[in-house]
Amino acid sequence: MGKNKALILGAAVALLASVILIGGCLVPQEGDGGGFDPTFIIILVLMFAMFYFLMVRPQRKRQKEHQKLVEELKRGDRVITAGGIYGVIESTSEDSIVIRVESGATMRVARGSVALKQER
Repeated sequence: MGKNKALILGAAVALLASVILIGGCLVPQEGDGGGFDPTFIIILVLMFAMFYFLMVRPQRKRQKEHQKLVEELKRGDRVITAGGIYGVIESTSEDSIVIRVESGATMRVARGSVALKQER
């Protein structure tokens, strides 16, 4: 789902929740029996659904994509670390990689610190 569609969906859910909340907060008319009002439960469900679809799901997707990127790293790949260091992978191990930077120096960094893989 595109970012614009997600924002529109979020706005629609927030508007609906606001209408339900305002409707549930009105003073009951005379003759209205007490009883159970499911408005609050509906609002909570809508808010949790909005939170899940706008925050949790996209974050999990990004985490899976990053994990796949980290697993596929190999010698010769051009990478950018989370700290902004550009380099070429010289060697890899289970938890770290050695990159060669432009000056010719090598650095050992954690695999998870690789933010992007550059296309050649």
